[in-house]
Amino acid sequence: MSDDAPRTLIDLTKARRFDVGQLLKAIGLVSVLLFITAGPGIREAGEEMQPGLERTLVLAVGEPAGALGDVIPLHEVADEATAWLSTDDDLGEGGGFSAVAAETGQPGAVQPVGPEAFDPKALGEQTRPRELRKLLVTGDSLAMPLDAELARRLADRGVDVVRDPHIGTGVSKDILLDWAKQATQHAESEQPDAVVMFIGANEGFPLKGADGQEVECCGADWAALYATRVRTMMNTYRRDGRTTVYWLTVMTPRDGDRAEIARAVNAGIFAAAAPYAAHVRVLDMVPIFTPDFRYRASMPIDGEDTIVRESDGIHLNDRGSELAADTVMAAIEQDFGE
Repeated sequence: MSDDAPRTLIDLTKARRFDVGQLLKAIGLVSVLLFITAGPGIREAGEEMQPGLERTLVLAVGEPAGALGDVIPLHEVADEATAWLSTDDDLGEGGGFSAVAAETGQPGAVQPVGPEAFDPKALGEQTRPRELRKLLVTGDSLAMPLDAELARRLADRGVDVVRDPHIGTGVSKDILLDWAKQATQHAESEQPDAVVMFIGANEGFPLKGADGQEVECCGADWAALYATRVRTMMNTYRRDGRTTVYWLTVMTPRDGDRAEIARAVNAGIFAAAAPYAAHVRVLDMVPIFTPDFRYRASMPIDGEDTIVRESDGIHLNDRGSELAADTVMAAIEQDFGE
């Protein structure tokens, strides 16, 4: 380097060089510090693992490292040194998960999700098919002749099929029948293993809201009130998980006004069933009979155009009921086996 070069430059030829021994010592020191710092975290992770070889190996490292970390709490120093990485200090005191949990049951609070909201099959759990001894088929006139078709198919299996449709009734009207009371009576007197519910031909009546005012069909406010009634029935019929409920949606009717009602009814059914996926199966008839909510009196079956609806544009005829029964039986066999 010339004498004219700035004195502030580093003379790399004079920089200190580390030998291999010093490098290994430095790596060892860093490893020890990491071992002590991360020890409690490794131990906690191992304690939360399922029993098995992986848990044993993790604890073999984590327990001594955690014990050393308890004596030399470097992990606390590390937490304080990296606390600036967290944004919790900027979020305020309220609104955390612990606060939400404490508010459970209060007006406007988010209600906890129960285990009954999950179908065990969707979680990959293995379940044994249950024995189907008694099946209740009920609803309004839509349940006919589906009830007869299901009874015929289950006759050889020794299943007691109780057929109890109530013509002219509806969930949104209780002049002829209060379905909340009927569901309670069914659950207590019949105690079925499964229930098939097909109702919705006589809906669209005004429903009273919490303030006592009537809500007209068919907006979100009405659908919410309808769904609450349906959920009440579903909860009663499922008998705390002892009964599986198969609830059929309504095929699109021919009449445009009735079609609007059917949309709201079906939306209410799906919303109502959400908390009870373990015990309530919604069997959607719309894609089968009226795709895209478009009415059709006939449809292709085995390559032939076949009439599946009654002349009133609402109900299924015998052939249509057979198709509906196919869907119901497939669902039953998944839960109860053949």
